[in-house]
Amino acid sequence: MKKTVLLFLLLTLPFISLTGETETKQDATVYVTSTGMAYHQDACRFLRQSQIAITLADAVKSGYNPCSTCEPPVLESGFVDNVPQNNTPLYRVNIVEIRNSSAADIGQMVRADVVSHVDGDTVRVRIPNPPASLNVIETIRLLGVDTPETVHPNRDAEFFGQEASDFTKRELLGRNVYLAFDWDLRDRFGRLLAYIYTDDGRCFNARLIYEGFGYALLRFPFQFMDEFRDLESEARREGRGLWGAYLSATEQ
Repeated sequence: MKKTVLLFLLLTLPFISLTGETETKQDATVYVTSTGMAYHQDACRFLRQSQIAITLADAVKSGYNPCSTCEPPVLESGFVDNVPQNNTPLYRVNIVEIRNSSAADIGQMVRADVVSHVDGDTVRVRIPNPPASLNVIETIRLLGVDTPETVHPNRDAEFFGQEASDFTKRELLGRNVYLAFDWDLRDRFGRLLAYIYTDDGRCFNARLIYEGFGYALLRFPFQFMDEFRDLESEARREGRGLWGAYLSATEQ
């Protein structure tokens, strides 16, 4: 009897070990950058400018490839094919036909974590278990709002741009947020177009305009266009943010 049990353990041990190794690899932490479609190990030289932690499984599901320089771990072929798709529909304000950002329901939105900040109207998020049309790591271009430029490759930072960028970083970086969408899901650069909502149910896009950190971006139609136009007009009248700062600068 003892020989039979020992033989059984010897035969099953390799299988148990292999299974445990596969699970560990799927949960292993790798890193992606703010640009590019490769994932890396912690010490890779390509992580100098940005470093966003992500699980190996999420990196593979999102279409990232292993870096050829640092040679991070890889998953067995066929892994992605076996991952169930999240078919939850996106919450699109044009479909639910609401005209004011305060009427949106964050309970139906995609949850995300803000992992890095680009400027006043652009952040990067991590979306746990994203719906099929989204990636785990996404660059979000806030819908309907334009803040003064700070990171344009061919232009200097614009007036009040740093203040707007600092405000977005302070208010969103590291926070849990909720994403709502409109007619167009992405812009021509592939960035995700979204309204960002915070835990208190407020639309951050609208707040940027209300506080005077940005303009209503009216060149392209969107569901909350009338509301955002009115918010900008009010911010101008009240001299909030960049409007008050500009007036003070011209009077000197």
